[in-house]
Amino acid sequence: MASSAVASATRATSSFSATSSSSLQNTQATTFAIAPAFARTRPHRRSPALSSPTSRQNVQGSHFSIAPGCDQLRRQTTRFQCRVARQSTGPVIRAERSYVMIKPDGVQRGLVGEIITRFERKGFQLKGLKLFQTPEDLAKEHYKDLASKPFYGKLVDYIISGPVVAMIWEGDGVVASARKLIGATNPLAAEPGTIRGDFAVEVGRNVVHGSDSPENGEREIGLWFEETEVVEWTRDMTPWLKE
Repeated sequence: MASSAVASATRATSSFSATSSSSLQNTQATTFAIAPAFARTRPHRRSPALSSPTSRQNVQGSHFSIAPGCDQLRRQTTRFQCRVARQSTGPVIRAERSYVMIKPDGVQRGLVGEIITRFERKGFQLKGLKLFQTPEDLAKEHYKDLASKPFYGKLVDYIISGPVVAMIWEGDGVVASARKLIGATNPLAAEPGTIRGDFAVEVGRNVVHGSDSPENGEREIGLWFEETEVVEWTRDMTPWLKE
């Protein structure tokens, strides 16, 4: 009985070994035979099951056989995904910004809070704010378009005579709207309810400056503010101002 059982076990083991060998060859020839473009061996973490040299050789020769063009294909796929992402997100469009400055007379008269309040109540978002003593070269650069005017020198002296409050306001149509909030250059012609209409009587002391175009707004922001002084933040009340 024992001899018969041993003989049966030996035959079963031999049959299993032959079957496993045949299966492994078939598997190497079919399941793990990846396209010729994928024939380069790639490194993988070693498993305890691959401790013997024979096992490692079999696995490296079959299961991890990768195409020679795989890296190139992966790079092309990544570039395609990046292009799709850029197309789907589109270019980032910055909201319109205006440079608004409370001049020395507005600061000296204690109108800073009143002026800021008017822009806040309108619904514009403050992105930059500082009390600043203007250097002469900056004042000249800011008003360079008026350099040929007879009042240019007095204007520069006026701006550097005391601290100003420099501000960045952001929002849809902020440049044109800010000009309306500020009022006409000549305070005597400014409408009541505007800043100049309410708080000024003379052109040479008209309290506040505002950019006259989006392009000039960006130019003036670049003159008066460093990039690190511009604060990007999310305002919780925005959904109550805009649909």
